[in-house]
Amino acid sequence: MPKAKYQLDDFLVLVGDGCNGYVLKIHDMMMHEGFKLKIQLTKTYGLHVSYSQPKIKSVKGIAMYLLVQGGRLMIRINADNYAKYPEILNRLPERILNQMDSADDCKKFIDPEKCWQGCGGYDICIRGRQYKKCIVNCFLLDVDADSFPFLIELVSSEVKERIGA
Repeated sequence: MPKAKYQLDDFLVLVGDGCNGYVLKIHDMMMHEGFKLKIQLTKTYGLHVSYSQPKIKSVKGIAMYLLVQGGRLMIRINADNYAKYPEILNRLPERILNQMDSADDCKKFIDPEKCWQGCGGYDICIRGRQYKKCIVNCFLLDVDADSFPFLIELVSSEVKERIGA
């Protein structure tokens, strides 16, 4: 049986009218920068959207995901280049930092044998606070009117570093 092909419109229906503008703005930015769109249904994230660098075929090429959890639009940013934009991280609002703080600690920093080999975890200092967090949920953040300007700046910074702009 062939896999169902999902479209961005399918995800927009899931997201609902209140957050469609956020999804479309991110989508337009990622398409403009040449990222590859993938919409799929998985056990972990349900129906979700991911954007990856076209020349990197591994998971490392994925820059971000958009998903819905608990009825909320969320973004998962793979901030591989976080060390190159500390000024943006230092401007993140307390609400976003609290979400990062509640993310799982990275097992690799405690016992390197307990995490998958490709994991490096995040070891980030933001405004004097140290975050040693799991790459899966450190930057898994709620998207709403208050957080969106900061999230779009964070994604934009990561994208620029990835494409070498």
